[in-house]
Order: sequence, then C-alpha cells, then structure tokens
Amino acid sequence: MSEERLDKMRLELRRGALVLAVLASLRQPQYGYSLRKALFDNGIDIDEGTLYPLVRRLADQGLLDSEWQQAEGRDRRYYTLSADGLDMLEKLTQEWHLLNGPLARLLEKST
Repeated sequence: MSEERLDKMRLELRRGALVLAVLASLRQPQYGYSLRKALFDNGIDIDEGTLYPLVRRLADQGLLDSEWQQAEGRDRRYYTLSADGLDMLEKLTQEWHLLNGPLARLLEKST
C-alpha cells in the first residue's frame, strides 16, 4: 500500500472525528489558538489550515456563536457552542457511541 493512499484514507477517517472533537472542545469559549492547543493537549494535532475553515463552516451552519473580546491587549474572536451546536454535539456523541462499540468489536476480531 502506498503512503499516498494511506494518507487519503487517514484524512477521510479523521474528518468526522475532528468535527466532534471541535464541538466537544467548544463547550467552553475558545479562540483559535486556544482551541488548537486544547485539541493538541488532548492528543489531536490539527493544523491551522484545517482548523480555521472547519470552525468557520460550523459557525456558518449555526452550530457556533462567536464574539470579539479583548484579552491580553488583543482582540480575539471567541467561539462557543450555540444551542443548535450543543444539540448537535449531544446527537453526534450518541452516534459515536453507537458506532464505536460495534466497530471496536469488529476490529478486535480482525487482529
């Protein structure tokens, strides 16, 4: 198997998980860098070129609220879950658990 093929499959696998990770991380207000650091501190390394478009897309879908705040002498845009975002997080978390258990069993059988 080529590295290029593996990279494409890895990217596909990560996409949905990243949405769930970002939503879960935004239960508390975060600005871009603090969000990226929170994800990294929890073992999810995401580059800015992936994170910022994802956050903008989630905001455009009405899942995030944002506001400008001044912190440490700088204006920063803070994001947090909207009511729809919280509802979506709850539903996606349920879906994750429904999928994760059977998938784990399937993977255990294959090793």
